[in-house]
Amino acid sequence: MGGFLARSRIIAPPDWSRWLVPPAALAVHLSIGQVYAWSVFKSPLETEMGLSGTASALPFQLGIVMLGLSAAFGGTLVERNGPRWAMFVATVCFSAGFLVSSLGVALGQYWLVVLGYGVVGGIGLGIGYISPVSTLMKWFPDRPGMATGIAIMGFGGGALIASPWSAGMLEAFGDGRAAIAQSFLVHGLVYAVFMSLGTVLVRVPPEGWRPRGWEPTNSSAASMITTANVSARNALRTPQFWLLWVVLCLNVTAGIAILEKAAPMIRDFFAGTATPVAAGAAAGFVALLSLANMTGRFVWSSTSDVVGRKNIYRLYLGVGALLYLVIALAGDTSVPVFVLSAMLIISFYGGGFSTIPAYLKDLFGTYQVGAIHGRLLTAWSAAGILGPLVVNAIADAQERAGASGPQLYALSLYIMIGLLLVGFTANELVRPVHPKYHEPAVEADSESTADSGTRGVQR
Repeated sequence: MGGFLARSRIIAPPDWSRWLVPPAALAVHLSIGQVYAWSVFKSPLETEMGLSGTASALPFQLGIVMLGLSAAFGGTLVERNGPRWAMFVATVCFSAGFLVSSLGVALGQYWLVVLGYGVVGGIGLGIGYISPVSTLMKWFPDRPGMATGIAIMGFGGGALIASPWSAGMLEAFGDGRAAIAQSFLVHGLVYAVFMSLGTVLVRVPPEGWRPRGWEPTNSSAASMITTANVSARNALRTPQFWLLWVVLCLNVTAGIAILEKAAPMIRDFFAGTATPVAAGAAAGFVALLSLANMTGRFVWSSTSDVVGRKNIYRLYLGVGALLYLVIALAGDTSVPVFVLSAMLIISFYGGGFSTIPAYLKDLFGTYQVGAIHGRLLTAWSAAGILGPLVVNAIADAQERAGASGPQLYALSLYIMIGLLLVGFTANELVRPVHPKYHEPAVEADSESTADSGTRGVQR
């Protein structure tokens, strides 16, 4: 098995097409994107195991925290051992998490669900999320935003598959804990097979490889693009890393604040109007947000290849703040304004995830960009706690005070505007990395091309 997983076994032959690598990445990201469909299991778990809403959210919250932590601590291992090893580890952990959760539900032991889905599965989320990133950017140095957008789009869109599939299984398997346990079991087995396809398919470019006819350039938006390389250790010493940490954290906080409470938020907003939103329509709103999340990951990150990463983050953060202001000022006067504004905000949320690896590559090079990306994802862990905490705590306090409708969320909306403006300022402060942090040219080139190769491999 070690030989099968070794980096030397996945160096692409001369006739290999780089366009086979995005499907390998998608096989993993579409699977682990199931995490966004956790809400399908919340109500059944609460009913069958006597849980509160807070308790039923714990596996999801812990999974997001473990995603950031495992990506941070496992990033260097992913770089060292290669994408096949990383995808294999992700497959084992993510699938095992469902199997342990299945056992926990069957035995009536909820702590096993938290351990399985939240901890073991969360490790699979983190390793799986970063597993193809640096490989995609080495295959697509001419279009890194597009390449990472394709893969990370799968993570955002995984819920479009998982939500109806999970709901259908729960209905088909009947009532009771057995239905939930069987659904978790099927998830674990099916995702193991699907993710294994990516594990088998993935390849790294041979040493010294470049796309035919492409040469590095410092034109257009490339003034922020380096031809040097920075190690993961040195990246942590740069102000650029921490500025981008703030940018990602605050952009994610603003997006996840809507995502986590989407259905109840839109129903609360318009409950006292002539156009109340029914439960079915609220579910449709959630599906629209998932579609916007997925589409934004590809469209905006691909656009960043043309306009530059700094400019695209000006859009995410600046226009995002304006859209929150529109929602706050419009209140309950227009459902379409609320829906369209929320969809754009969530598209920026998704785009922020898929653009950040290319932003890191621009600033720090490809040398250890996967490890750097993993460390930066701790910002996601922080945002996954901060966003839902702010919105839920304020809404609960306002409800106890007798407020209703948009008043439940007004303060939260203005807080999100402030956070986005802080993120906008942080993005404005990003400058090229000082040469003192660069790796010596020979050493960096030899290590960063350990999984690259000869010119002339198919585009």
